[in-house]
Parts: sequence; C-alpha cells; structure tokens
Amino acid sequence: MDENQESIAVPPGPDHTPENSPVTAALESAPNATETVEPQESREAQRPVYVHRGVIAEWTVTIILLLFGTTTLVQAFVIPTGSMEDTLLIGDHLLVDKLAYAPPGPITKSILPYTPVKRGDIIVFRYPVDITQTFVKRCIGVPGDRIHLVNKQLFLNGHAVNEPYVYHKTEYIDSYRDNFPTEPNAHLLGGAPDMLANHVQNGDVVVPSGYYFAMGDNRDSSLDSRYWGFVPRENIIGKPLVIYWSYDATTEALADPQILNWSHLLDMIEHFPTKTRWSRTLRLVRGYPLN
Repeated sequence: MDENQESIAVPPGPDHTPENSPVTAALESAPNATETVEPQESREAQRPVYVHRGVIAEWTVTIILLLFGTTTLVQAFVIPTGSMEDTLLIGDHLLVDKLAYAPPGPITKSILPYTPVKRGDIIVFRYPVDITQTFVKRCIGVPGDRIHLVNKQLFLNGHAVNEPYVYHKTEYIDSYRDNFPTEPNAHLLGGAPDMLANHVQNGDVVVPSGYYFAMGDNRDSSLDSRYWGFVPRENIIGKPLVIYWSYDATTEALADPQILNWSHLLDMIEHFPTKTRWSRTLRLVRGYPLN
C-alpha cells in the first residue's frame, strides 16, 4: 500500500477555505459635490475626504458573493496524489458542489436538486482519521451494502461488479488489499480495526447506518476505507463538478504545507502553456452507477 498522503490540497485560508480568485472592479470618480460658500480657512481646515458610495457598495457585494459562493455553494480543491488515477490526475483543480448532498429544507427541497449519496459517486470528504485533511474517493458502498474483494475483483451484495473506471497498476496480488476483508498485513488506522472486528458477516464488510465505504480508482495505490474504515455521513462535503484547470505538477509541489511555494509558482510562470493539460480544462466529473 502506498502510504503517501491521499488528501486533496485546499488552498490556504481561514478554516481551509481556498483563497478567492482575483476579482477586479472599476473605480468610478466621485461626483461633483455641491459646495457652500465658506471662509477659505474653514474649507482648508476641514477638507473632507470623499469616497464614492458606489465603490463601497460594489466591493461589498462582490466580497459577499465570493465568500458565499466559495464557502457555501462551491469550493476549489487541487488533487495532490494519484489515488484516483486515471479519473482524476495529480494537478487537477476541481470545483466541488457543496450543496449536492445537503439536507433539503421545506422550501429548498423543491427548488434545489439535492440527492442522496449513491454507489459510484465521486465524493469529497473530511478524512475520518484527521478531519483537517480532505480526501476524494469513489463511494463503493452505502448503508446496508455487503462488500468484499477477491483477487482485485469487487463483489457488491453478492455479485461481481463491472468497474470500468478502476486501474490496477500492479500485477501482484496483495493478501489484504486485493482479497478484502482478510487478516491485515499493514498498519490499520482510525476505525478499520473496529470495522474488521464488528462489521464483517460471512466474509463481507457490511456498511452500517450513517456510514459509507470509499475506495480510490487507482485501486492498488489508495489509502482508503480498507485501511481506515467507514466515512461518516457528516464528513461528506460534496462532489466534484468540473475540472476547471489541470497542471502537470508533482505531489511534493502540491502537498507542500507552505502558504506560497515559490518553486511551484516559478514553474507555473515558466511552463504554464506546456504543462497545462488543455484537454482536461472544463471537463465535467461524473460518477458511475454501481448496482
């Protein structure tokens, strides 16, 4: 198993909220004010500084919309690892729909297209072992589902499943990773020991109520539910909508904890046209239904 971090990098900001993209607003000159006749000394002493009210209003609305839009409706993330290859590549920049799985209210349920989390959806969630990290995986099992693997083949609720999105990049069979659940041969994290001890029936992992089972599409190199257990429903943030930009970068550059990675910035300035994956720009991200 690849022990590299499998998190989605979130551009730095308060509460891991990504920085807003640059927005410009045209400044308008202040209108001519009607002046009253005052002594010269009085006028020079006061000399009020006029700020065009329209500028303040425009910036206020812009900031509110940006803050609301990028923290409540959608959020930007970048993929720093290869656990979802080749569906999502290192350097894919995503917009994530944070309302897709939100609980509907009495009015919004008939206006907004809320949906339950479904098998085959690509989901973005807080890593159960460390909620400061954000992961992206594919939802393989919903509450009540029975899951096991035999020689890399997924069995869901008793039958083999076709997974055209899965890539197996190693030829050897790992006794735990590829024949799951069995006796673990690697260090387990979070709720994985409890999952194996209390949620295995007749050779299947049974997903409990309020939880989901997630795995990476790069099935042979993914730190996923096999190793840290189930995803709580409350940890799920949303699902990717679109790859708005894709840049050929390394995991080291994208996972660097520094607020500003100068080497990565210089690399983008120098190689932006050649390292940008133009064919992936504005590519929609869709799930694949599993039955």
